[in-house]
Amino acid sequence: MILASNNAHKMEEIRAILADLGIDLVSQREAGCDFEVDETGTTFEENAYLKAAAVTAATGESAIADDSGLEVDALGGEPGVHSARYTGNHEDSDEDRNNLVLKKLGDLPLEKRTARFVSAICCTFPNGDVLRARGTIEGRILFAPRGENGFGYDPLFLPDGYDKTTAELSPEEKNAISHRGNALRIFKEELRNYYAHK
Repeated sequence: MILASNNAHKMEEIRAILADLGIDLVSQREAGCDFEVDETGTTFEENAYLKAAAVTAATGESAIADDSGLEVDALGGEPGVHSARYTGNHEDSDEDRNNLVLKKLGDLPLEKRTARFVSAICCTFPNGDVLRARGTIEGRILFAPRGENGFGYDPLFLPDGYDKTTAELSPEEKNAISHRGNALRIFKEELRNYYAHK
């Protein structure tokens, strides 16, 4: 199965959770797809489908895509589907994007800094079948980044019920509670059922 992404972090997370299904996951680049899909969707679900469908169309193989991001309630759901390019420049760093979120939230008190990570998984098959799953994790945005693990907005995000950011959790701890982990566990059951009825 091809992962419609070249993101090494996503590859590790997805491979770890799907490992026991016996699926050999290869990156888009390894499959010879040297293109970026234009993410023109207005939802995570639409963008995940666009990415997976493009790779399936190019290769004739099943493809799995994840579109994910951060929704901050006080910012009207931003950065949302624009999480990876929130600053307007795809070349900017995670730090640049984190700083923009912090700047926009200003000194808003912690109880008003509610947010969630969302992950939409889509799997497209050469026969036209499509499987979808969605996972979320609720939390709050801190006033400064903490932690060296993770990527993206992880250093700012304090999951509900935890005293560590998602960047302070070990990869195993993060996979157990993360939005992508939650979506992948749902997806894994969908995939099991799909293959059981084939």
